[in-house]
Amino acid sequence: MDWRQAEAEYTDEVIGETTIPRAFFDAVERHGELDCQLYKGGIYDRSLVAGGIVPAAPSGEYAAITYEEVGDIVARLATGFRELGVEADDRVSIYADTRMEWAHADFAIQTAEGVATTVYTESSPRQVKYLLDDPGSMGVVVENADLLETLAEVETELPLSFIVTLDEVPAEATEPFDADVHTLAEVYELGSEEFDRDAVERWLDRRDWTELSSLVYTSGTTGDPKGVMLQHKHWRSLMNAVRKRLGPRPDKPEDMPKFEPGKTSLAFLPLAHAFERSGHFQSLASGITIGYAESTDTIADDIQQVQPQVANSVPRVYERIYNGMREQASDSPVSKRIFEWAVETGKAYDEAESPGLGLRTKMKLADRLVFSKVREALGGNIEMFVSGGGSLSEDLAKLYRAMGITIIEGYGLTETAPGLVFNPPEEIKVGTMGPPLHDVQLKLDRSVVSPEQKEAADGEVGELLAKGPNVFEGYWQKPDKTEEAFTEAGWFRTGDIVARDEDDYYSFVDRRKNLIVLDTGKNVAPEPIEDEFATSARIDQVMVVGDNEKFIGAVIVPNFEQLREWAEEAGIDLPEDPEAVANDERVREWVAEDVEAVNERLGHHETIKEFRLAPEEWTADNDALTPSLKKKRRIIRSRHEHLIDDIYGRTPAEGDADAEAAADD
Repeated sequence: MDWRQAEAEYTDEVIGETTIPRAFFDAVERHGELDCQLYKGGIYDRSLVAGGIVPAAPSGEYAAITYEEVGDIVARLATGFRELGVEADDRVSIYADTRMEWAHADFAIQTAEGVATTVYTESSPRQVKYLLDDPGSMGVVVENADLLETLAEVETELPLSFIVTLDEVPAEATEPFDADVHTLAEVYELGSEEFDRDAVERWLDRRDWTELSSLVYTSGTTGDPKGVMLQHKHWRSLMNAVRKRLGPRPDKPEDMPKFEPGKTSLAFLPLAHAFERSGHFQSLASGITIGYAESTDTIADDIQQVQPQVANSVPRVYERIYNGMREQASDSPVSKRIFEWAVETGKAYDEAESPGLGLRTKMKLADRLVFSKVREALGGNIEMFVSGGGSLSEDLAKLYRAMGITIIEGYGLTETAPGLVFNPPEEIKVGTMGPPLHDVQLKLDRSVVSPEQKEAADGEVGELLAKGPNVFEGYWQKPDKTEEAFTEAGWFRTGDIVARDEDDYYSFVDRRKNLIVLDTGKNVAPEPIEDEFATSARIDQVMVVGDNEKFIGAVIVPNFEQLREWAEEAGIDLPEDPEAVANDERVREWVAEDVEAVNERLGHHETIKEFRLAPEEWTADNDALTPSLKKKRRIIRSRHEHLIDDIYGRTPAEGDADAEAAADD
């Protein structure tokens, strides 16, 4: 029996047609004594700790709570939310960073028959108002005093009945609010006073999987976000399909990565994003322990403490992890040369159909000197990284594979809860996103792509259209947007151009809206070009431009740390001012070497003819990336309009970057 047939026929206790909270409480019954969550001490003023509900973790270290303990917390919080007035289909928003209490609140709101809605912590006061007003939230769970301060600017314009804080907050922080403010511990105590296990069971039983589970607001690059209406069946159908692909099927070899009880994952992506949220539902239904990173800046330390087998992330984080490895190996010229030699050896070994004795010997040495240390730095237990939320560079995936670390790439959108295709561990095709998940139907609209794209692609190419039990049915109170999202025959338009090969594996080309049309009529997909720089030591970030222009250009953020090291080794005195560094001709020449290396691998019309350097990294904090770390191209173009004008020899008054920006969405 091949893996496809085995997957289609497989079922177990996790697969089912229940609601999200019922799936969780079923897991509590099966895995009550297993560790459910690992939380770090010394980083939050947790109200659950202050209230004696969970023990304090040592500062900078992790403590654990079991499935049984988390189940009890969720049930009592659900009762507390009911006491605060939550009834069936009432919306309650969560405005917090990823941490264990986010999951407590999420499951509790849904157990209380409510609908959990999402607010990104990077949101401005205006955005917070929209994200609470649009769903008509009756209450909001807020992380701390800092976010309360943002909420205070708009609370009087919102019909909030209550506010719940995850952390202890000073009394003065609650004074500006008309709504009642409680800590999460107080909601727990309120629930404990009125707790009735039979009532909790009734709420769980009343909820059908076709009812609304959550409104997940897209982290779009322009305009107001859309509330994606996800029913329990959408999340649950995706869970079932992933379980069939990654679960402990009897046909899988013992050493193959799989989701099974007792394993540990590390969480650090925003839970307000469907990718991490879906991963939570999957893990907690499967008896997996979730450890919560302090932040994306502390992953290197947290991953060593948590020692996970599994982690979900986006390509940008994998790039940063790899860059961190390379920078650590650059402590001395000798260690830097050893690392570079090991990487080249790994590449050669990966590409060789039948490695000879010499290459096998080199690979063993490379593993002993470099790759084994890399795996130890990642906790020593990693079985698989899961990549989603963007296009993963094929070169980067191959480098990880050469180091003995498997990255399994998949693809989906918030509107698909959020999965459509996923590489099977049995037959990973690096450079693809994998074949369709169980019960997912896909087809390509070839009418939207140019003849050049059809000719350049490996296999068929077109806009991906999808149907399936995990595909949403509409946007909250936006019937026009919902109608635009579907064809007349009911296929969801993903807006993504993809290629399909003879084995039914899909590869990402680009967002349809991002395609660049040169004034020659040639179409260019920017993302594959940008992905070519993922393993560059000199270039940190790239955004390709050129719509309605004669040639492709790029705005580039250099790797400033590597740049400073190179300058010091070469005896070059660089200015301190980042703007001056970006305009330094010596720096430009240093970056140009990597640009030329990439250009050699591109088609003539894709090559970067001119580039300019940006003086700072693009991040979510400076609003150049979405919370899921995708480029906000419109904002980056607007911010660097003068650089783009210079690329094309225009004065700012002549520039049409605004028109290009408007085309972004």
